[in-house]
Amino acid sequence: RGLEYSISHFEDSFYIVTNKDKATNFKLMKTPESETSKEHWVEVIPHREEVLIEAIDIFKEYLVVSERFNGLNQLKIMPWKGEAYYLPFESETYMAYTTTNIDFDTETLRYSYQSLATPSSVIDFNMRTHEKTILKEQEVLGGTYDKKNYTEKRIWATAKDGVKVPISMIYRNGIKLNSANPTLLYAYGSYGVTMDCHFSSVRLSLLDRGFIYAIAHIRGGEDLGRNWYEDGKLLKKKNTFTDFIACSEFLIDEKYTSPEHLFAEGGSAGGLLMGVIINMAPHLYKGVI
Repeated sequence: RGLEYSISHFEDSFYIVTNKDKATNFKLMKTPESETSKEHWVEVIPHREEVLIEAIDIFKEYLVVSERFNGLNQLKIMPWKGEAYYLPFESETYMAYTTTNIDFDTETLRYSYQSLATPSSVIDFNMRTHEKTILKEQEVLGGTYDKKNYTEKRIWATAKDGVKVPISMIYRNGIKLNSANPTLLYAYGSYGVTMDCHFSSVRLSLLDRGFIYAIAHIRGGEDLGRNWYEDGKLLKKKNTFTDFIACSEFLIDEKYTSPEHLFAEGGSAGGLLMGVIINMAPHLYKGVI
């Protein structure tokens, strides 16, 4: 009870992503295929307090580790022979993840990438030469969309207990921070579900009419690792609600918006969040969805 693990096979060993021995953010272990009981498991990547291991992809010449650090996805390329490195990502508000990689004997990693301003794309990355090829990018109807017209940024609010909570946001270039900007703040905050920064063509209608769109990465999700989830459930569930209120207050204090222009949105478990914040802090919001 309480032991979680997933396994992959390579050569004569099983590779195990597991939370064994209180590895809250998971670690990677291996064991011979002939001796699979726990006493034979050997550590490959140790547990780290600040890095969550989400998955691995195994190739003939490479191990690819999907990690989450400081609330953002990382793809670590580890040649079985050679030095490890991370795929470089420029934005502060992106999501990236490996897709279906069927070919075992290949130098090419296929992954998906998008950000609040960048349409979803499928990319082939040569793990030896580091060359990147964009195979497909989501089409934005109209043909006039240019991501350079928008600003993406990540800011940090301070929660009631002093914890720093990230907020991802996007708005059209040229907005002045004078408290008059209509702002839509979205969050979910439950079940360890991470609210990654996805692109939305529907959202452009708001942005082009002067809205700021923001995501509050509150506790209850797994945005900053497994402890971020544990600190927003059961007897600590209230952190989910006070984190959202703290993010709202921060946007107002920093003059991104004001109570006359701030709207909040959440659905399903995020609907529970909306029900609480509209009772705890109704003075902060012009409207709640």
